[in-house]
Amino acid sequence: MGKWGKLIISILLLPLCIGSAMALFKLISKAGTSQEIWLPLAFGAIGWVVLFLIMPKPMWLYVTGHELTHAIWVKLFGGSVKSMQISAEGGNVVVDRNNFLISLAPYFFPFYVFLVVGIFSVGNWIWNWTHHARFFYALVGITYAFHVTLTLHILRTKQSDITSQGWLFSAVVIFLGNVIVLLIGLPLLTEEVPLPKVCRWWWANSIDAYGWVYHTGATWISRIRA
Repeated sequence: MGKWGKLIISILLLPLCIGSAMALFKLISKAGTSQEIWLPLAFGAIGWVVLFLIMPKPMWLYVTGHELTHAIWVKLFGGSVKSMQISAEGGNVVVDRNNFLISLAPYFFPFYVFLVVGIFSVGNWIWNWTHHARFFYALVGITYAFHVTLTLHILRTKQSDITSQGWLFSAVVIFLGNVIVLLIGLPLLTEEVPLPKVCRWWWANSIDAYGWVYHTGATWISRIRA
């Protein structure tokens, strides 16, 4: 698909972005009652942001997660990784398959969050780490803030992953990808709102957003014709 096709698709997906944001806001307002979860998450995230502002940027660590995310998504689509280079100045991965999800995955797939969740899940299953839950939530806050801050930091410079897909299309995919991760991850993490209920909110809010755009557009057209 060419860039013009992706531009049209990205415009058509803008109401979905609005509906997704509305669903996420509703989820946070309903799932934000547990201080056992949200306080460690908040302290972890705020602590990382402070470190991010005052310390040298850990670019090698970020690039490692970035390139490994490309590799993981290549594998998910049945491809293979030919070579990988990682340094603090940047990285590169050579693959035999590519699409927009593989290209943009590092910007919405929080690699280190999934790593922390995976390690804790295995540890909890084997050694019952329930009493370390607050530490786990703090680590999730740190790693997700790491993902957000470093992603925003590198987006200040020209990224071939973005330019190859088009800026608006990339922005829409990255936004929706991050929101979807939160819409799925927060219910599983907090256990305050069932995931099927969140999906219903997402669907209803998205339909409402498309309806609002349709009625607004129809009103403007009728006024122009009048």
